[in-house]
Amino acid sequence: MKRWYGKLLGFIAGVLLMRTNPLLGAMLGLLIGHAFDADWFRSPRENPYRVLGLTEEANDAEVDLAYRRLISQYHPDRLNGVAEELRKQAEVKAREINAAYDRIKTLRRK
Repeated sequence: MKRWYGKLLGFIAGVLLMRTNPLLGAMLGLLIGHAFDADWFRSPRENPYRVLGLTEEANDAEVDLAYRRLISQYHPDRLNGVAEELRKQAEVKAREINAAYDRIKTLRRK
């Protein structure tokens, strides 16, 4: 578990805000804190690893493999002869994949 401070802050805030029933407040605070620690409230576009179906612990080889697999599946040039709408959806998905891959490479260079 990487992040833990959301649970701690949620616990403290829950106890302080629900003084009439601190146990219930603590449980609700822990739940909300866990949700923040697990990035439940973050959109998938903010986490480039989710777009590629990976976690942040993935090494460079796994990132490259996932990128190649997904881009070969969704590349618009491979969809010759299909409906224009499906081709546009593939273009959008390919842009998301490329952006996520570029973002991961930028983050790993730092």
